[in-house]
Amino acid sequence: MLKSGPNHWGSLAKFFHWTIVVLILVQGTIGLVMVELPKRPNVIPVFSFHKSLGLTILALAVLRLAWRAFDPHPRAPASMPHWQVLGARAGHALLYVLIFAVPISGYWFDSVAALRPLYWFDLFQVPHVFAPDPGMKDIAVDTHETLFWILVVVAAGHALAALIHHFHDRDVVLRRMLPFARS
Repeated sequence: MLKSGPNHWGSLAKFFHWTIVVLILVQGTIGLVMVELPKRPNVIPVFSFHKSLGLTILALAVLRLAWRAFDPHPRAPASMPHWQVLGARAGHALLYVLIFAVPISGYWFDSVAALRPLYWFDLFQVPHVFAPDPGMKDIAVDTHETLFWILVVVAAGHALAALIHHFHDRDVVLRRMLPFARS
């Protein structure tokens, strides 16, 4: 089913969830590798791919949030304590903030650094919305890196909570979000 119901996530919600998860894992790996590469012209495509992937994640996050506004989300299992329900809501809200903040901070960094035009997968130029400001370059890159590491910690906590629900609590929280699972 495309839409979510009271006891399951719909296929579109699952698509957005898992696509963004995979892209963030790829993006994080590329980001960690690329900063160790020597600063030579032949590494520009790696940086360009990283930026394009970041913009793609941002676009998917916008679509995901728009879909979430119209798609009901499943109820928490009856066995789930109220404090966990509140914690899950807070954790999801923080994940959404970070999924937006990390690519926006990267876009900010790219804009203020103004090293070269930004192209999305070499298909079209993306305008800079922040003015070039070399004095902000270090603050922007530090912000981007810090937000990335916060996202890593929060996402790891999210995954751990899902695994605890699955293996310890033995409820449907993880199973109903798995790509091809029926709960």
